[in-house]
Amino acid sequence: MLMNLGMYESMITEALHPGILFYLAGLLSLLAGLALVNLHNRWQLDWRVIITGLGWLMTIGGIIRIVLPRVAISIGSTIYSSRASIIVAALIIGTLGGFLSFKGYIRRG
Repeated sequence: MLMNLGMYESMITEALHPGILFYLAGLLSLLAGLALVNLHNRWQLDWRVIITGLGWLMTIGGIIRIVLPRVAISIGSTIYSSRASIIVAALIIGTLGGFLSFKGYIRRG
């Protein structure tokens, strides 16, 4: 995301318009979130709670996109209003992805 920042800025702008792609994004987020919650609903105080939390965030985000699209567009426009916020989001996503990949592939035992 950081290497192609201009492309992601235009993709985010394009994605924040109501229409079938916005609805489809909500539907896919809802389905993926429900799958995560059904398969991994663990509320233990260790790193695995991140996966459960992401599942619930995806589920709630999907529901909001489907039921309240104007609210979702408003929230998305506020979050991604500047280039700095996109950079922060990219850093958070990259760090979280790296951490979960490390934890997922670390040798146990």
